[in-house]
Amino acid sequence: MERRDFLSLSAAALFLDKKALADTPMPTVTLGKSGLKVSKYCVGGFHMGVKGEAEGIRIIHRAMDLGVTFFDSAHKYHNGKSDEIYGKALTGGRRQKIILMSKAHLRDKASAMQQLEETLKRMNTDYLDLWQCHEVAKHEEVDKIFAPGGSLEAFVLAKKQGKVRHIGFTGHHDPSVHQRLLDGFDGWETVQHPVNLVDPHYLSFIHSVMPNIRKKGLGLIGMKSNAIGGITQHKVATIEECLRFSWTHPIDTLVSGAETVEQLEQNVAVCKTFKKMDPNEISSLLERTKKGPIGTKVERYKKPESTASGYRPHEDGDLDA
Repeated sequence: MERRDFLSLSAAALFLDKKALADTPMPTVTLGKSGLKVSKYCVGGFHMGVKGEAEGIRIIHRAMDLGVTFFDSAHKYHNGKSDEIYGKALTGGRRQKIILMSKAHLRDKASAMQQLEETLKRMNTDYLDLWQCHEVAKHEEVDKIFAPGGSLEAFVLAKKQGKVRHIGFTGHHDPSVHQRLLDGFDGWETVQHPVNLVDPHYLSFIHSVMPNIRKKGLGLIGMKSNAIGGITQHKVATIEECLRFSWTHPIDTLVSGAETVEQLEQNVAVCKTFKKMDPNEISSLLERTKKGPIGTKVERYKKPESTASGYRPHEDGDLDA
């Protein structure tokens, strides 16, 4: 089954009428205590660059036409090319119409600040709306981030200087790492982690750190709704099931990649026709997905099972558990 066959009749009907797709309002939300008003759909920065610069620019422009206001990137995506695509796409006053985020993955203050300066230059902007500490995977990295001269100092300084408006962190390897970052500093404003329909079965972010993020009032950005393609590759679920499952959870917005304008339009159609899954639908879906494959067979980015000693999969249950 091809990707376009995954859409429901309602989403497909909207997708086929491109004017209706553009005219239908884009759902928006306040991104936690950052106060940023963002679209429920965020264009993923990595996939945007897969087909090259020209297609990436078309994706950005079409997304804006469809009402998307939140755009993702990172210093390391395509060795900076994703940031550069934004710099070329956001001309003619477009930059001021969107919420733009990028990320830095180096863990000391000087290197993180250098990455920020490079990102600002590549994006042809003098500020980021959101700058996030990217892809924190191990506890040793948390130690470096919080240590004297660590990258946390860069995030705090950049916000004070006005080079970034808000700061947060991301990761997808180990929820206990997220919890340490959450507990160790009260100045974070956003958190980004996986939210998908196989996550509850192994090393679950949904069932561990997500409720704590919500209690602190931070903006919660979901990602990896399709586990970097792992869910559909293993025929675990459809694209629309992936997207609906993620948006059914208490996230503010979802970063979702699109390699072509057509894929972008499909994703936006699901967002604009979104109907929350009811508890029976969730239970049925999780009962189906836990039969496998699960764990790193699908979520390749998570901590390997051999090193996750003592972990016990959470029993399927209430979304707020």
